[in-house]
Amino acid sequence: MIARHLGWGLNPVLRYAAAARWQDTICENRPRPSRLDYKPCLERRFAAGCTSVTRLHSELVAEHAPVTYAMVRAHIATLRGAPSAAPPRPPTVRQVTGWLTRHPVALSEDGRAGLKDVLARCPELDTAAGHGREFGEIFSGRLGARLPAWIDAVDASQLPGLTGLALHLLRDLDAVTAGLALDWTSGSIEGAVNRIKKIKRQLYGRARLPPAPEADPAAVALQ
Repeated sequence: MIARHLGWGLNPVLRYAAAARWQDTICENRPRPSRLDYKPCLERRFAAGCTSVTRLHSELVAEHAPVTYAMVRAHIATLRGAPSAAPPRPPTVRQVTGWLTRHPVALSEDGRAGLKDVLARCPELDTAAGHGREFGEIFSGRLGARLPAWIDAVDASQLPGLTGLALHLLRDLDAVTAGLALDWTSGSIEGAVNRIKKIKRQLYGRARLPPAPEADPAAVALQ
């Protein structure tokens, strides 16, 4: 009757009737544990290397977390399927060629790091780069005496391209060695000769010789 008269529910009336003090009538509003609280804990444990659903569920149950095995398994599946960071793009052929052909001093910090990484991944390219550096020293320092040893080393490596270059150098080794040992060069003279040959080809290519005269029939009969 009291509940009906006050318009309250039966439980509040019983609580007030059983209270010995007014403080006993006050209900503490304790926050209920959220079902979302377990996700950060799972993410931390997963990042630490614990990926077992059974073990993670047992740990949460021991902490009185309101979760089920299916909830833990679903969130772990989401973490496993999360895409990892995209790997860096590999360098292009043009970039690697530029790193190999430039002087090491002219390379930037990124260029030196990229070249080091590429050479570490490809032993054949590392060998070719070493031959290229040595040939650059021979060419710039006019160290023609080191050329035969360089050719032998290149031939032993059996690298495409460099082996063919070494064979071509062997065909005229004395001239190449002398050219790399002398202090003077005949490049300007050879350039002038090439220009003269080109002009001659242009002139004589356009020239038209007069046709040969026809033979006299009478002279042919007498012969």
